[in-house]
Formats: sequence, C-alpha cells, structure tokens
Amino acid sequence: MLENLIRWSGAELPERMAGRLGKALPWIGAAIAVLTVVETMKRKGVMRGGVDTALNALPYVGTVKNVAESVRGRDFIADRPRRIATARR
Repeated sequence: MLENLIRWSGAELPERMAGRLGKALPWIGAAIAVLTVVETMKRKGVMRGGVDTALNALPYVGTVKNVAESVRGRDFIADRPRRIATARR
C-alpha cells in the first residue's frame, strides 16, 4: 500500500525504489522516537515518557497518535507539572 501511495504521489522514483522507501518509512519513525526518548522522559517523567515513546515507536499507532494530537491541539500524555521556585528564608 505504501509503495502505491509513493508512486501515485507523483514522485519520480523507479518502482523498485518506491517499494524500498515504502518498507523503510515505518522504521524511520521508530528511529526518530528512539532518538527523542531522553528529552521526552525529562519533560514527561520516566513512566509517561516511556509510554509516549513506545506509542510513537509503533509504526502505525504512532502516526495515528500524532495526527490525533495535532487535531486535538495537545498531548494525550501530559507533561509533568513544573515546580515553582520559592525563595528560602
């Protein structure tokens, strides 16, 4: 299905290259999720960040999650609350 989508998009790729790119796309998304795991865990905490990264790393689940978050305008898994600095006396 991805191979057909790449070919129908008007990209001037040979059929063999379109097939290879279609097979590689899910893995590219998973690699990006793994590269951003540290920053996500700093922002969301270890458990929330791990769950968020795991969902993003799954090939089609991550895509649906990110599209839904874009439409919704906020994350499904919220960042942890920021600590307010107080002056000590």
